[in-house]
Amino acid sequence: MTPDTPSDATLLRATVAGDTTAFDQFVTRHAAHVHRFLASLGVRDADADDAMQDTFVAAWRGAHGFRGDGTARAWLFTIARNAVRHTARRRVGEPDHFAPLDAADSLDAIALAAGWGSASESSTADRVQLVQVALQQLEALDRDILVLRDMEGLSGDETAAALELTLPAMKSRLHRARLRLAVIVRRLEHATDTPTSRPAPFRSGDAHA
Repeated sequence: MTPDTPSDATLLRATVAGDTTAFDQFVTRHAAHVHRFLASLGVRDADADDAMQDTFVAAWRGAHGFRGDGTARAWLFTIARNAVRHTARRRVGEPDHFAPLDAADSLDAIALAAGWGSASESSTADRVQLVQVALQQLEALDRDILVLRDMEGLSGDETAAALELTLPAMKSRLHRARLRLAVIVRRLEHATDTPTSRPAPFRSGDAHA
């Protein structure tokens, strides 16, 4: 961002004052990040469109509530998570669906953060595929915390705020989520059959199996 580029806080203050051009600029700046975040959560195309629209409508309506304590991106991710929940409630009764996660570098980073595998180039494709499957088996909060912290690169404070957790609680959850991911990946690695459907979510007790 150049010195002449308005900050997110400036754009949102202008939005509150009725400047629609400012909000258009804000949306353009962050739309790709929100879209990638929603895709990382496994939201379907139609639901992603709904959630994107709901996210930015809510941001426009709540622009006065942005205090600048954290980044606008973290603030938007919090709104997006709530939009996904709202969309899910509208889809009650439909089967769960997870879109493919294709951010190979980010998934590889999660695998390494979880303490699994080597960074050798020859193992990257297998590692990414297993992490894709493993992420889908995690409970929602564990998956969200890994996506925010390890894929999107939010700071600890921003991740905690986005998930409405205290910083110590976030750090504890992140550590457990990485361990659970590692357990699932190892389980998949040694499985004789490739999963063809999404198994039941991983439960905390499985880590002691």
